[in-house]
Amino acid sequence: MLLRREDGHEIDTSPDRLDLGRVHHWLSTDAYWALGRSEATLATAVANSTCYGVYDPDGQQVGFARAVTDGATFAWVCDVYVDRAARGRGLGTWLAHSIVADLTERGVPRVVLATANAHEVYRKAGFQELARPSFWMEIDRRGITAYPTRDVADN
Repeated sequence: MLLRREDGHEIDTSPDRLDLGRVHHWLSTDAYWALGRSEATLATAVANSTCYGVYDPDGQQVGFARAVTDGATFAWVCDVYVDRAARGRGLGTWLAHSIVADLTERGVPRVVLATANAHEVYRKAGFQELARPSFWMEIDRRGITAYPTRDVADN
């Protein structure tokens, strides 16, 4: 998938175009959910996901997201990040809309994500709180004891 906005920004799913060093820096140093994540872990995650890179008109990567999906019934959108210098231009909202559209076109009927502080961005792309949160269960071995509250600046 390759999409281009009128201002020259692009979203591309080509794995060859990703700047994994840049993505690793963003996630491991500035994303509350991935602080300290190793390069090896990121490489494995990327290899097993559909990845979406956001690029400025000069071709520099300014955003990233990935979807973990079976391509038929379910997708989990995660690791959504827009470079701090590129925020405020609607790139995150465009990225969320584009991911939903891509997964919908592939026939994936259920898409979920988790966020501590970007609810409004994702609502614009059609996401809403779980209808039946009591149906969901998890095993979380990450050792994270606390996530930021919703009043933390968007990541």
